[in-house]
Amino acid sequence: MYILYSSWCPSDVAVGFHESYFRFAFLFQLSSKMPTKKTKTRKLRGHVSHGHGRIGKHRKHPGGRGNAGGMHHHRINFDKYHPGYFGKVGMRHYHLKRNTVHCPTVNLDKLWTLVSEQTRLNYAKKPEGPAPIIDAVRAGYFKVLGKGKLPKQPVIVKAKFFSRRAEEKIKAVGGACVLMA
Repeated sequence: MYILYSSWCPSDVAVGFHESYFRFAFLFQLSSKMPTKKTKTRKLRGHVSHGHGRIGKHRKHPGGRGNAGGMHHHRINFDKYHPGYFGKVGMRHYHLKRNTVHCPTVNLDKLWTLVSEQTRLNYAKKPEGPAPIIDAVRAGYFKVLGKGKLPKQPVIVKAKFFSRRAEEKIKAVGGACVLMA
């Protein structure tokens, strides 16, 4: 006779594997509503392989691995749940240029961050000397926008596009806007 514990206790640790397994099986039988006579395992007693054949023995991949057989023995499933999975639609577009409107922008207040602080100070010491060149395209920005203020120091800015206000502010401090292809 097996004892049915209502909760876990330290003595469970000392219980052997078989006793704890049978206790679990006993609990499972209590919760099962189906009559034992009608269960599949009872029906299959006396049939050696229990419905899983002899050769493969209920192993490996009887339907093929992964998506195998989508056009053949799994066709019904693919047609029903994944219509349009196979085949092509429409025409090819050769040399398609994706994202032609890609245009990263930088504002005037961040413009001097594209060169080092040391470079800015070196050019600030010599106002009559050559103006520093800031290449926005090399830094990854195509368009210069006019938000913010520039220090009163001439600067040459290279970019593909300039907004009207950015151009005005750069020229106001004595700088120049150079358009790049």
